Amino acid sequence: MSDLALVPRRRRVVTVALAAALVLSLTLSTYLIVAASSWRGAASGWERLAEAHATEAAQATEDLAAARTELAATREQLDTAQARITALADEKAQLGDSNEVQRQLTDYQARVSAAAANVATSLASCVDAQNQLIGYLGERERYDAASLERFAGEVRGFCAEASSANRRLQQELAR
Repeated sequence: MSDLALVPRRRRVVTVALAAALVLSLTLSTYLIVAASSWRGAASGWERLAEAHATEAAQATEDLAAARTELAATREQLDTAQARITALADEKAQLGDSNEVQRQLTDYQARVSAAAANVATSLASCVDAQNQLIGYLGERERYDAASLERFAGEVRGFCAEASSANRRLQQELAR
């Protein structure tokens, strides 16, 4: 064969090789475009998830701070109520020596003591429940959000009962 006959054959081989390279290049480009689009979608999903967790963490921190503030206020109420009970009991004890005064004082002290015991028990339940809630909120990711909210409602109920018992005590003390 002459060298001239080889030239068209070489051109065909080169053309076929270039065409194959072009097809391979287009296939690879298409794959890379699809993969990049998929990665963008996944990255967007992760970003939304991170933002949601950041929002939950901020809410948990806020809830924890509120619970601590409420706990401090409840403890202060308990201390004030106990000091007032002691002062009133001392005042009433000094009222007089007559039998009627003593009977009234005994009756009053029994009512105040019962009301104070109710306040102390209710406040202790409130404080204990708030401490437990603070612990749960500190590890919020370990608990179901609905269960935490349900327990927070129970804690509010305990504290509402403590406030109600305190109002009844204040009414009794005002008599």
